[in-house]
Amino acid sequence: MARTKFDKQVDESADTFARGIARMLAGRDLDGVRRTDATFWRSGTRVLPKVEGKVRRRSYKPGWRRLSFRLALGGGVAESGYLTTRDLDATRETLRELTELWENRETALAALEPAGIGAASVLTVGTATYMVLTRERRELMREWVGPLHDALHQPLGLAEQTDPRRYLHIPKNFTDDDAQIRIDLPTRLGFSRDVVADLITQKLALQGVTFSWHPEGRKPYVLVKKTRKPPALSLFKDPKTRDLVAKAKESAPIIGFGAGGRIVSVDLDAESPHILVNASTGGGKSVTLRCIACQMLHHGSRVFVLDTKRISHPWARGLPGVTYCADVADIHDQLIALGIEGRRRTRVADDLGIGADPKDIGPRLLILLEEVNATMKQLARYWEKIRESGDPKASPALDALNEILYMGRQLRMHVLLVAQSATARALGGPEVREQFSTRILARYSVNAWRMLAPEVHPAPKATKQPGRAQVVSGGSARETQILFFTEAEAREWATTGKQATDGPVPVPVQLHKPPADTPPSTGELPPASEPPTDEDRSADSRNPATASGELAADATAPPLAIPVPAVVDEDLAVGLREAAEHHLPGITLAALRFARANDPTFPGPAGKRGAELLYQVRDLKKWARNRPRAATGITDLD
Repeated sequence: MARTKFDKQVDESADTFARGIARMLAGRDLDGVRRTDATFWRSGTRVLPKVEGKVRRRSYKPGWRRLSFRLALGGGVAESGYLTTRDLDATRETLRELTELWENRETALAALEPAGIGAASVLTVGTATYMVLTRERRELMREWVGPLHDALHQPLGLAEQTDPRRYLHIPKNFTDDDAQIRIDLPTRLGFSRDVVADLITQKLALQGVTFSWHPEGRKPYVLVKKTRKPPALSLFKDPKTRDLVAKAKESAPIIGFGAGGRIVSVDLDAESPHILVNASTGGGKSVTLRCIACQMLHHGSRVFVLDTKRISHPWARGLPGVTYCADVADIHDQLIALGIEGRRRTRVADDLGIGADPKDIGPRLLILLEEVNATMKQLARYWEKIRESGDPKASPALDALNEILYMGRQLRMHVLLVAQSATARALGGPEVREQFSTRILARYSVNAWRMLAPEVHPAPKATKQPGRAQVVSGGSARETQILFFTEAEAREWATTGKQATDGPVPVPVQLHKPPADTPPSTGELPPASEPPTDEDRSADSRNPATASGELAADATAPPLAIPVPAVVDEDLAVGLREAAEHHLPGITLAALRFARANDPTFPGPAGKRGAELLYQVRDLKKWARNRPRAATGITDLD
């Protein structure tokens, strides 16, 4: 008997239903397409060949988990149907209550409004918390895991739709010394180990790692571990380290130690005259500068600490050869003086000619410019406040800094600049940033690396290891454990070496008198447009700094009718009691006596009046402005 079309449809429906039941009980996709290598008992790790479209996470789950979920869902639906039949009266009662609520909806909405606001607040806080807690994981997937999958799926013979989290097990701290990376391999080992290892090393920016291959069994994998790594600690008190520091060249202080304990240093004469340190808070910026500065002082260099934070380098206060400026007015004047010294050294080098000893120019000068992001703004604001009609808009202190950066190598003048974000705008332009061919980065972001070291790609992931940084120079990055000096060790090492050689010291020069609402600054000189008196000329002839051309006064300027006072307030020599009463408001006599006995930066006496020691007012005011605890009456830009 011939089968009708209806009989065929019934048979096909029964067959489809039976296949669906079998797929559901087997934990497979209901459409019959097998997308991953998952089995009933084992999770999937890769997408099968020739699979198109997006593969969802459930396709990677083992069959028993999918079956358990389907049975639980089916039981819930059946239970819901049973309850609906049994509790029909309760449902009708609920409908009546909803009808009443709708009739009195304004009252109901008013009652529900606080609950709605609370629910929205909880949802917002929960979402924000989730975004914060998963930020590092999402950044890891976006910056490292995803690009590595794009590079590896073809050499390993995996489908592009494979979820990289199924076979790339990369921890968030994969750059730490004790971290390890595991990559699951396909059972068919038809790939080149060298190609895979090279891709992993390049895409994850790894250095000094080894690959441990495990091809046996049904789950082959490879482990990647760091072997050649910097030491966990690099302490100056280690006798071997101390000997290496003592043997280091004057122009090449040791910065730290790299993989295998190799010395990492930068020659300021041959490689890079200036160094940029970029790190977030707690990244060790001050420790890095302390390491370099105390070694330079040990070899007889002079160090100028320009620190608006006032407390970055307490170890350096009062040391011979160190000038510590913490007030923005003194930083402004000192930068101008250093610019004048740079021009003087240019003339001296021109007179000496080719082949002269660089030391004949003068002692090596090291300028530590702390927190440039804040300092640059304060210098610009200070110049706006004291600038007079006809003066250039740009701060002469910033111009002097740029001059030093452009010509520092031949003049033995070096800048160590510290920034939390060394943007071109913060430094004064991209051409200024290019003067720092050596850059030390710690706890950096991906954007900071792309901005400061774009030639090194991909960027190595920042580590939270204390004292660990990347020293970028010559187109390569070296992972370095920064050499750690305690403050006592740095002070001891700076004072046990040779003293700075003789030479003119850059004396701060103030271009203008401060405005009426600004407290007077120390070291005030007559404006350059006012002619010096005969007494001033005779004093200048006895002053080697002025004779060398350091100061900005022009003795050949035409005389003006404006008289210049021979003695100003800052030139007076007074006792501590008179200074506390008339010149240093807010500082008591007891505080001055305590500072004289305990503060190494307190100025020395300028003379005696009977048994009483006298001090110059300008020295006392400069000390008051630059001491760690700010005094009242200092230059206030706010």
